[in-house]
This record gives sequence, structure tokens and C-alpha cells, in this order.
Amino acid sequence: MAFLPEKLRLAVSRSNGDSHAAPDWVVLDLHGSYPTHAPAGTVQALLQRDETFEALTERLERLAEADWLSGVLVRVGELRVGLSTAHAIGAALGRLAAHTRVVGYVPQVSMRSLLVTAGVSEVVAPESAEVQLPGFAAEQVFLGAFLAKRGITFENLRIREYKSALTSFSEDRMDEYEREQLTAYLDSVERSWLADVADGADSVLGSGFTSAQELLTAGLISRIAYDDEIVTVVDQHWARTIELLLPDLAARRRARKADGVAVVPVVGAIVSGRSRGTPPLPLVPGPLAGSDSVVTALRKADRDEHVKAIVLWVDSPGGSALASDVIGRAVARCSTPVVAVMGEVAASGGYYVLTHADHVVAAPYTITGSIGVVVGKPVLAELDERHGLRPETVGREAALFASPHRPFSAHQRAWAEKMMEEVYERFVDRVATGRHLGRDRVDEIGRGRIWSGQDALGIGLVDELGDFHAGLAAARRLAGLDDDAPVRTVSAGVTLPGMPTFATQPAGAVERLWPFGTETVLTWFDRSVRIR
Repeated sequence: MAFLPEKLRLAVSRSNGDSHAAPDWVVLDLHGSYPTHAPAGTVQALLQRDETFEALTERLERLAEADWLSGVLVRVGELRVGLSTAHAIGAALGRLAAHTRVVGYVPQVSMRSLLVTAGVSEVVAPESAEVQLPGFAAEQVFLGAFLAKRGITFENLRIREYKSALTSFSEDRMDEYEREQLTAYLDSVERSWLADVADGADSVLGSGFTSAQELLTAGLISRIAYDDEIVTVVDQHWARTIELLLPDLAARRRARKADGVAVVPVVGAIVSGRSRGTPPLPLVPGPLAGSDSVVTALRKADRDEHVKAIVLWVDSPGGSALASDVIGRAVARCSTPVVAVMGEVAASGGYYVLTHADHVVAAPYTITGSIGVVVGKPVLAELDERHGLRPETVGREAALFASPHRPFSAHQRAWAEKMMEEVYERFVDRVATGRHLGRDRVDEIGRGRIWSGQDALGIGLVDELGDFHAGLAAARRLAGLDDDAPVRTVSAGVTLPGMPTFATQPAGAVERLWPFGTETVLTWFDRSVRIR
């Protein structure tokens, strides 16, 4: 039996009196996290339960082409998405609304559900809708005092004052710099939300709305009704089910050989080596963007004669300074135009990797910037003392730099601070060169400070506000491609253990060795800050 996915149903309009008529509406249920792309690994892709944003947009594009379609009812359920993703979904629904009637249905009215339906002119809520429009806030738990009671302290060296990646471990409260930058970010995203949803009316967030009637009076919804008053869901209709489900395989085969755009994702913490994914399970860390894998994908795309532009999709809080620099260099060396598109966060190393892109796109809600450096480690000396543990050492003190059983010595601290200054100066230089800004200006807007995408536009860190769709449009424009030029994701491919990687020796190649056994310097933004 043919059937539609759980999130898609066929229906007829309530205004159509013929209950046996062919369905002319689609009911689309939105719920879940909508990661941008499916995991690269086969096992991870199979375990990925949530529909991807890429699959959602493809589905919406197919609906826009259905000549029998009279409308789409979008039922917004429990969305576990960030603000940038909510904004991107809203833009995608707005593009669909340019082709057919789209009605947004929001039984739970929240900051995110209204952002998702912001591009739709018809927004409906039931009389019993739950309404919560409190604005935005950030919450961070500081563990310094908790750890100290248990004999654990934390070394936290940082450049500069706004770099807060490790302060939740080393401190017992939020400092003035963290409070300043989070307040500025929240003010910016609230202004963006009000512009997107409420035509800039500041009074919306202070009104304490509790009912659908109040939302209707304020103009935040267009109608009070239940979903069954809009459409009636029907049993499956074979012809239209098949049309919505089956991809145009012939078109996909043609796209493989046509000139188009390659997408190279950088998702998760940035590390050296190969990218690694993890199943979507509780207490399991997220994906890791390995510099070897990302660089291989960039070079593969750059060599492909059919790839005329590259979109570097970055959703990363950063990580290894070394790995970030290696990826950033690969971007700079691409002969193909590169457009960088930011997701929820492209901060610290996540910004480092895209500094030399030809064009940078961010959502107004993106967290970016955080141009700074951190080095740190837990110190268990007091815990060892309490429990009778006695670490004994032989050899050079410098070799114990990363040992958790002793704090940094004066010599180790001086060495780390010198190394951090060098990394920070290199980071500033990469931004200044790639973004055509003065070094003093980069240091002024750097210092570890985060910025919203909206504010980053004003200070020159990004070129355009938009989403992945806007990034694709920019890439096609830079490459002189048609608006419908094909898009395909490029990965490093499969490497079998023990198999060699083949290459040619470029002129003037210089072997460069990282002198530290374990990477120590991080360009990282702490994602433990929760935006609610």
C-alpha cells in the first residue's frame, strides 16, 4: 500500500462540499530538530530519525510544482530547533506561499512557532491555544564553586576578556563581559524577531498574551479555528501520493553531469583528522568536523569540472586552532568561488574556517565572531590530596603541561600565553586579510566577543543576511549559473584502513609539523549557554 510520510497528509478543503473529490490540499506536520544535512556515515544516516532541513526544502519545492495543489496546511508541533533554523523554515514556507496558498496552524504559540510562520500571511490558532511569548533569555550554569568543594579547580587562560569558553568550569558566576555580550546578543535577536513577526512592535513582548483572541486583536494571527475547520484529511490517493513521493530520477541523473554547486558541510566541533559522527542518542557527543575530511571534500569539489561554485555550510562552535587554520587555508586556496553560509553558530574556529570565503551569509539569529583563544585544564591536586592519591613524576616539567594533577607552573603559563598570543595574532591576521579589515579593527571587534548575525553584518564580519537558500543563490550568481543549477553535497569519500592516499607533489611544498603531541590551543565557543 502506498502511503505518505508521517509528516505529510492529503486533504480536501472544508469549502469543498464533495467528500469524494480528489485531494487538493496537503497537510504538513512540522516537528523535530531538522538538522541541515543527513550524517555522512551510513549507520548514522540510518539512525537519524528527524527529517533534515534539506529534505524538507526539497519537499516544499516539489509541492510548489504540483499543479493540482490548492493549498498547504502547515501544522507546527513540537519544534526542537534553534532560531536560525526556525527563521530558515519560515523563509522556505514563504517561498512556497508565492506559488500556492499556505496556512500556518499553531496550537502552541511560542517565539519559535511564530518565527516559523512569519513568511505566511494566514496564521491560525485554535481557541484553546497555549500562548507563551516571553521574549528571549540566556541561562548558563557555573560549576566553579561546585567543583572547588570537591577538590577540583580549573586553569583557564584566555584571549581576550570576552572569551568565555571555559569560564563555566573555572568561575562560580557570570562576569561583566559575558553578561555584556549575551545581553547585546539577546537585544539583537529580539529586534530581529519583532521585525520578522510583529512589524517591529516592541509592545508585543511586554503584553503578557494568554489567549488566541488577544493574538488576533494584536494581529499576530489571522484567524481562530481548529485544523479540521480548514481541511479534512482523506485516505491515500495513489496518483498524488506517488507524485509527491517519487523523485525525478531522470532529472537527478542529468544533474550529476551538469554544471552546478557543491556543498561542503562543517558541522560540529572542529578537530584534526577525519570527521566522525555519533548516533542521535542521549549523553553522546555530537558530530566532529575533521580537518582531513573537510579539506579533502573542498579539494575534490575544486577539482570537479562540473562544480562552478562551492557552498561551505558551517554550523560549528569551533575547536582546534590547528584544524581551523588548515580548513581556512584550503578555503583560501580554492580556485572555485566559495560562499560560506552560517547555521545556528559559526563562532571562534567556526568563523576562522570561513574568513577567506568570497561571500559570507548569516542569519540574523546566528551566533558568530568569538575571535579569541583559550587554553585550560582541570586541576585535581586537592582531590588527590583528599583521597590519598599521590602522583609521582620523573622527567621534564614541560612534558607535564596537560597533566590534571598539578596547576600550570610559572614557566608553563608563560609558554602557553606566548603560544596563545601567536595563535590570536594569526587569527586576527586571517580575519583582517580575508575580510579586508584593519588589524586594529579586527582586534577591537574580536577579543573573544560573540555577535549576532545581524550585528556582524554591520561590523563587516558577514556580507549578507539570509539562509542556506540565499547562500545557494549567491553561489550561482558568482559562478554565472542559472537559478535552478543543480546542487550536490560533497564528502571526503570512503577510506579503507591501511590504504594509502595518493597525491602529487606541488611546487614549493613545505612539510609542516605541529610540535605538540596533543592539541592544546582552542578557538572554541562554549555552546552550554542556552538561549530560551
